[in-house]
Amino acid sequence: MMAASGKLASFRLPPLPTVGELIKLYNLRAEKQLSQNFLLDLRLTDKIVRQAGGLRDAHVCEVGPGPGGLTRSILNSGVSDVLVVEKDTRFIPGLKLLSEAAPGRLRIVHGDILTYRMDRGFPENVSKPWEEDPPNLHVIGNLPFSVATALIIKWLENVADRTGPFAYGRTRLTLTFQKEVAERLTASTGSKQRSRLSIMAQYLCTVRNCFTIPGRAFVPKPEVDVGVVHFTPLVQPQIQQPFKLVEKVVRNVFQFRRKHCHKGVEKLFPEARRAELTQEVMRKADVDPILRPTELTIPQFRALADAYAHLCAKEPSLLSYEFREELRVKNLARKIKKITDTSTDEPPRHPPTILLNNLK
Repeated sequence: MMAASGKLASFRLPPLPTVGELIKLYNLRAEKQLSQNFLLDLRLTDKIVRQAGGLRDAHVCEVGPGPGGLTRSILNSGVSDVLVVEKDTRFIPGLKLLSEAAPGRLRIVHGDILTYRMDRGFPENVSKPWEEDPPNLHVIGNLPFSVATALIIKWLENVADRTGPFAYGRTRLTLTFQKEVAERLTASTGSKQRSRLSIMAQYLCTVRNCFTIPGRAFVPKPEVDVGVVHFTPLVQPQIQQPFKLVEKVVRNVFQFRRKHCHKGVEKLFPEARRAELTQEVMRKADVDPILRPTELTIPQFRALADAYAHLCAKEPSLLSYEFREELRVKNLARKIKKITDTSTDEPPRHPPTILLNNLK
C-alpha cells in the first residue's frame, strides 16, 4: 500500500505540447460570452493547487478545465484520480490527450457542472463522517465569471443540506472568482465589501482569500484581477435554520445596504402588518435596528433568522411572502385602475383581461 502511494505521489506527466501549443493545435479561443479566460502560466496553476492543501492520493473534481493548464498541475501533485467536468466540446480532444498521458488518473465528463451529480462521481469509500476531518476529496476550478456566483450559492446550499460534493463529508473547495467577488466572500464585519455573499459563505464555511492573480496573467486579459478562495465547511453551521430561510433574511436585509437594517427586515412582512412584525423580530433578536447591514455580525444574523423562523412557525404563510411579488401585484392593480378611470362609454379597445390574468 505504501509503495502504491509512493508511486502516485511521484507521478509526473510525460513531455507534452504546452497549453499554448494545444490552443494553437486545436484552434481554440476563449469565448467572451462564456466568460472564458485561460491561465497558461504553470507556476500560477501550481500555486492554486497548493492552496488546496496536500493532494497526495486525493480525489479531485476540477470544474471547467478548458485547455487543461490547471489539470496538469493537479495531476502532477500526486493525486489518486481527477474527474474533470467540461461543458465546451472544443476542449475535449486536448483533455483526452492528457488522459492518455496519465492512464487511469483522468476521467472526463462532457457536461454542465450546474446539473452534474457530483455525489455519483466518486466511490463511497472516499466518504468521511461530517463530524470528522474532511475527506481526501477536493473541488478545484478556474471558474468562468458568468457562472461563479450562481455555482457557489448552489454549493453553499449543498453544504447546508450535505448533498452534492458534500455527500462525502466536508469536501474542500479551491476556486477562482473576480477579485471583487473574492473580497465579498471573505469580507469581515464593518468592511465596505460585506454583503449577502459574505454571510452565506461564512455562516457555513471557513473562507480564506488565498491570493490575487493579476488579470494580465490570463488569455485573453480580463478587465479585472482574479482572487483564489478556499472553503472548508464547518462541522456546525453558525446559523441553525434552513438555507432558504437564512438566504431570504440575509437577502432582504442587504437589499438596502446603505440604510438601517430594520428597513430590510420590514420587507419580510406584508404591508398590512409590517410595522408590528418588524418590531417583534427586532425585539426578539435584540438587534439594534439602526445598525447598517454591513455592521451586523453573523451571531446577529442568526438572532434575526431565529426570530423570523419563530414567527413563521406560528404563521407559515409568512415564509412564502415576497415583498417584490406584493409590489408587482400592486403595480398591476394601479395599471388596471388607470385603464378603467380613463375609459369612456365605449367599450375599451384593449380591455384589461391580460392584466387581470396576471393578478391570479
